[in-house]
Amino acid sequence: MASCHISIFLLVSSSLIAVALAGNFYNDFDITWGDGRGKILNNGQLLTLNLDKTSGSGFQSKNEYLYGKIDMQLKLVPGNSAGTVTAYYLSSQGPTHDEIDFEFLGNLTGQPYTLHTNVFTQGKGNREMQFKLWFDPTKDFHTYSILWNPRHVIFMVDNVPIRDYKNLEAKGISFPKNQPMRIYSSLWNADDWATQGGLIKTDWSKAPFTASYRNFNANACVWSSGSSKCPPMQTAAAGDNWFNQELDSTSQERMRWAQKNYMIYNYCADAKRFPQGLPPECSLA
Repeated sequence: MASCHISIFLLVSSSLIAVALAGNFYNDFDITWGDGRGKILNNGQLLTLNLDKTSGSGFQSKNEYLYGKIDMQLKLVPGNSAGTVTAYYLSSQGPTHDEIDFEFLGNLTGQPYTLHTNVFTQGKGNREMQFKLWFDPTKDFHTYSILWNPRHVIFMVDNVPIRDYKNLEAKGISFPKNQPMRIYSSLWNADDWATQGGLIKTDWSKAPFTASYRNFNANACVWSSGSSKCPPMQTAAAGDNWFNQELDSTSQERMRWAQKNYMIYNYCADAKRFPQGLPPECSLA
């Protein structure tokens, strides 16, 4: 019986190394700035970021990833959060970096948050899509996911897909596929633009502002020593075959529902912004 337990432990521990299945913030993240305003609590099960008039705070993942299914539960700043931004994103480094963004733009008490999404490839962004949420993201934790594989970047909220950025390299459009990215998050003051274009400023009498994180999970390829170590889930028989996953007809219908009812800005519909013509992926996707 003991040998059985040992073999199971070895099997599990080896899969954890390959897959980077997470669960403890101490193991997976470093608080990178904020002078004590970022905290890991509850034996590594909870992380909080704080913002006051002096400073915000932030953290980053210990690992870099090249493809993965990344999940995090967030509970956003409650009450009057105008002027604050909670950013949660993947990014590589350098002037030609890749980046996959969730940003949550605060608002006045009783008004909905704006969820801002963007995709950067080779240093170029300008692919913003914005949404309101169908729930109050300050009342409880909700799951925000990025599915990033060789064919898609899919943004999901509580497993509802809201955006699918497809690999259209065959049409000459760049796609994030070569640069490993870390996970970053920060809570910071952006009252020059975040709320109603900067009209509503941060009310510092409500500080400190707090965003909370839990239940991080990365089913992902970990970048190490110049190569990517992927979990053994790339076969058709795999239960969670995220590496080859696409939106099925049901998921596409859910995404259409989210975009029809909750999308408030789509760069592909902003002809004034692109007088020379909309970006090519807008007509191809």
